[in-house]
Amino acid sequence: MVSVLKADLDPAVFGLEPNVPVMAQVVTAQLAARRAGTQSTKTRAEVRGGGAKPWRQKGTGRARAGSSRSPIWTGGGVALGPKPRKYAQRTPKKMVKLALRSALSDRAADGKVVVVDSWDFGDTPKTKEAKAVLATLGTEGRVLVVLGRDDAVAARSFRNLGEVQLIEAGELNAYDVLINDYVVFSQATLPTSAPAATEEEAK
Repeated sequence: MVSVLKADLDPAVFGLEPNVPVMAQVVTAQLAARRAGTQSTKTRAEVRGGGAKPWRQKGTGRARAGSSRSPIWTGGGVALGPKPRKYAQRTPKKMVKLALRSALSDRAADGKVVVVDSWDFGDTPKTKEAKAVLATLGTEGRVLVVLGRDDAVAARSFRNLGEVQLIEAGELNAYDVLINDYVVFSQATLPTSAPAATEEEAK
């Protein structure tokens, strides 16, 4: 069965004063990178038809027109419309690390970081047992469970629980920490200071 540890959290990771502007910038960049950027409209050069001048230049009493595919015409092209593009923003690695440490420190300050010895579900996934574990840990709301590469059985035990988000230790990021109420680590996945990024380094 899973046992809770009263582990000493590394102050370089869980004891920082949260840097809110850095977290906001990193989260914004992360959400921007998720955007597909595939929206596209046709310009007047790409719309079918409109090759002939609709009427002669002078003498008709109407405004001059060179193409029926002008943006002011029905069925014409779109002026200044969206085209495929990338929304990704460049974010320094030290800033990303500081944002993660700030998010973890914020959760730790509220007592919402839980450390267990290990995930021992045997050889068979057990969702009922996983739910009982969370109840034992005293977590409420959304829970981020950080797993190692060898925790395949634990991952299959937790994955059907709607309030649980699973993430590998190497993919841990500020956004996923902030959108969950609790963060649960095992002893093997608990982060330590491996070099810490300070606020001065992120500037």
